[in-house]
Amino acid sequence: MVPIMGFSVATVATALERAWFWYRLMAQEDRIVHDVLEAARENLASAQNIAEHARDLPIGRYLLAPLRLRHPTPETFRLAMESAGDKEFVQMQKGDKFLETTVAVSPLLGLLGTVTGLIATFGSLNIGGGGTTEQATQAAAGIGEALITTAAGMIVAIMALLVFRVLVTLQARQMDYFSEVGSELELIYRQTWYEPNLYEADGTGDLGEEGKYLVSGGMSDR
Repeated sequence: MVPIMGFSVATVATALERAWFWYRLMAQEDRIVHDVLEAARENLASAQNIAEHARDLPIGRYLLAPLRLRHPTPETFRLAMESAGDKEFVQMQKGDKFLETTVAVSPLLGLLGTVTGLIATFGSLNIGGGGTTEQATQAAAGIGEALITTAAGMIVAIMALLVFRVLVTLQARQMDYFSEVGSELELIYRQTWYEPNLYEADGTGDLGEEGKYLVSGGMSDR
């Protein structure tokens, strides 16, 4: 029962920590995304400042990664977002391994406690020696007490599994959200800042030498 209780306390602590993490993120990310995207349409420096102030949240760090680059190509812009997103997703999965371990180990600990309890109970029985009704009652009580560990282990495992499934669902939704926001930010960067520079470089509708240089990886100041 001691390790089972330890797993239960740790599971509750993990659930509370993750609940606070997701509450802070989901309560603020829509506002941060809206402000950054709106600012990016007017001024990339302003969008960077907004993301900088929100860098204590995953969405802030995710949006800041490409915005802090100096005149990147769209490919570099997207690569910076993908790299930042991978790092944030690892942080979002914090606690998953512990919960998976709890789901697997807690029932086994409960079963082990029950088996050892039954061994002790049957070892104390005086089979064939004219045991009294009182001894039979004590044996039944011992069996019932031994089964408590199995019940406790299953309860802890069920609790951990529910928390784990909720976290996995939130992580999946967040990955989709990050992908959607990243695509929108990249589109804004391409249409508003990168592609106009390609045409302004030559002064006509065609790409000049500087425009070809931009396409190949460079970027002139706007």
